[in-house]
Amino acid sequence: QVQLVESGGGLVQAGGSLRLSCAASGSIFRVIMGWYRQAPEKQRELVATITTGGSKNYADSVKGRFTISRDNTKNTVYLQMNSLKPEDTAVYYCHAPGGWGPLLGSWGQGTQVTVSS
Repeated sequence: QVQLVESGGGLVQAGGSLRLSCAASGSIFRVIMGWYRQAPEKQRELVATITTGGSKNYADSVKGRFTISRDNTKNTVYLQMNSLKPEDTAVYYCHAPGGWGPLLGSWGQGTQVTVSS
């Protein structure tokens, strides 16, 4: 059974930083990986994606503050979040939206990020 497991969430003050990790149970080499988030009473939204070739895409709201990266040797995707704002508070999910392989379409269980003002 393929799995994506997020970690690194927590409570941080505005202006602080967190680094999220997403560990996959299988190879991510041929998989586009992404981070999504869902705030209370809001729809899940894209935060960032990274292709197999390393091309990155960000939501306008996080550009310049968040950085997505991947380590194919560790089957892990990261989200470095700097200059956090209260509006970044959400459950953050790892997802494999594209590519091919058994991880395709998988979602993690989510990790809570709370930013206090």
